[in-house]
Amino acid sequence: MSVPATDEVALKRRGFTLALLTAAYFFSYMDRQILAILQEDIRRDLLLSDTQLGLLAGFAFAIFYATLGLPVARLADRGNRVNIIAIALALWSGMTAVCGLAQNFVQLLLARIGVGIGEAGSSPPSHSIIADLYPPEKRAGAMGIYSLGVVLGAAGGTMIGGTLAHFYGWRVAMFAVGVPGILLAVLIKLFVVEPRRGLSDPTQSAASHGDMPAFGEGFRSLFANRAAVHLVMGVTITSLIGYGHTAFGPSFMIRSMNLDKLQIASIVAPVGAVAGTLSAVGGGWLANWAAARWGLHTQAWLVLAMKAVGLPLSFLFFASSDPWVGVPIYWVSIILVNSYLGPTFALIQGLAPLRMRALWAAVTLLVINLIGLGLGPTLIGVISDALKPTFGVESLRWAMLTFAAATPWALFHYWRAGVWLKRRGA
Repeated sequence: MSVPATDEVALKRRGFTLALLTAAYFFSYMDRQILAILQEDIRRDLLLSDTQLGLLAGFAFAIFYATLGLPVARLADRGNRVNIIAIALALWSGMTAVCGLAQNFVQLLLARIGVGIGEAGSSPPSHSIIADLYPPEKRAGAMGIYSLGVVLGAAGGTMIGGTLAHFYGWRVAMFAVGVPGILLAVLIKLFVVEPRRGLSDPTQSAASHGDMPAFGEGFRSLFANRAAVHLVMGVTITSLIGYGHTAFGPSFMIRSMNLDKLQIASIVAPVGAVAGTLSAVGGGWLANWAAARWGLHTQAWLVLAMKAVGLPLSFLFFASSDPWVGVPIYWVSIILVNSYLGPTFALIQGLAPLRMRALWAAVTLLVINLIGLGLGPTLIGVISDALKPTFGVESLRWAMLTFAAATPWALFHYWRAGVWLKRRGA
């Protein structure tokens, strides 16, 4: 097939491609976050502490997921990104099913490491493909749709995992969410067309298609860009808070609000998924609208504004003991605080040199996942265990509130990112 013909097919299928990549991200997040709704069952079955649960959800998973993202991104910037995604999806889905066989902490830890190794091959090549299929003025919206994988994956893991665990146990839940991902990997391999690099960036010069940059050059180029540095800092701190809250959210509702798994799976998670969808799609649409009206820099400030309004709601939720007061507040807060991923990743991809898009995505995800995913759940678990002698069963509530209080630090970086983007004329 000639290059023009391939370009035409890739663009014709870009909506379907985006849907499949979003589905892969959905499975990635579902397989990663199903542990949250199963934690209390696993804790009792395998006799684990909150610190061990935090390690399973956080650092032990993130260290491999994050660091392997760099060589995967290197491969994605020079090789076939579709093959990478399909192979990675099959691997992490299989390892999620293996988690259901674990008989102790070490076995579950090793299986979770396997999930992290597989998931390293998902996001960098997906970001690069989406950036090639959508022009800058539509990229935030596309990234917003892709980021639905986070919200829907977490909700799906909670709904499916919580329901199956309630009736059949946590091991069956692990099998049930793992196996379908292997079938999705086959669909991606069969139907996603590898797009030409720079397909939607007609102004990129031919020089952009030269030799592959070294890892060091990718790091230097990103951290030499002040707007990109503040975006990475903002999204990393936001992710630190978000991953910590997500990992222990169901446990908090069970311990401090007296909800059970089935209530969380059948009531809290479905409405949360709708709220998260509104946040991701609406946030991407608002970001595109703001960029067209006032410039790209307003996308960073839009994230700042929405998260600032949502912060008091987060405090109210974690301070509440009545689930039918706290949970509706939680739903509203989701609409405001979960809209950051699409605009942030779109801005970073727009700032990245053409041949470094997957590498910049991987560097960003390395920082996000080592600090955010690695430390977030782990620190929540450590803080909760440290506070137990003083607060008893309420120690987790105070750990969650402590994390929410770090939000203004992230807001500062989004403000500075907007300032630097405006100075660049963006």
